[in-house]
Amino acid sequence: MGSLDSYLPIFMLLVLGVLFAGLSLAASRLLAPRRPTAAKDAPYECGIVPTYEPPRRFPVRFYLVAMIFIIFDIEIVFLFPWAVVYRQLGRFGLVEIIVFAAAVFFSFLYLVADGAIDWGPIKRVRPVAPSGRTTRTTIRRAASAPGEAA
Repeated sequence: MGSLDSYLPIFMLLVLGVLFAGLSLAASRLLAPRRPTAAKDAPYECGIVPTYEPPRRFPVRFYLVAMIFIIFDIEIVFLFPWAVVYRQLGRFGLVEIIVFAAAVFFSFLYLVADGAIDWGPIKRVRPVAPSGRTTRTTIRRAASAPGEAA
């Protein structure tokens, strides 16, 4: 029983943490006022009332850039202990860190070549539609069977 006694404070802390989280959620659900208004439901951005809706959601490339930065942060975290024990690791440590850095660097080059860093608006040249073309004529043309005159 002596070995389990050392885990009792950890278990008690876990129970207290779960109990506190549960009671906090229950209390906020029971005590919170429920009077939704349009102003409360609107998105809040630095006190500025939005005059227009955003054109679209964030592109996925935005999140890819964030993940690239996380990968480089992890690489730096791995480089620090390696630098501390560099002399003890010898040639093996040098080869392993070169392989690790090369893997991260080549994956970064792949992402750059794939355009992961260019997460801004896509610049496309759009052809100008002829003046006689409208939504109605386009839908009629697309809905007609092949070979039929629109």
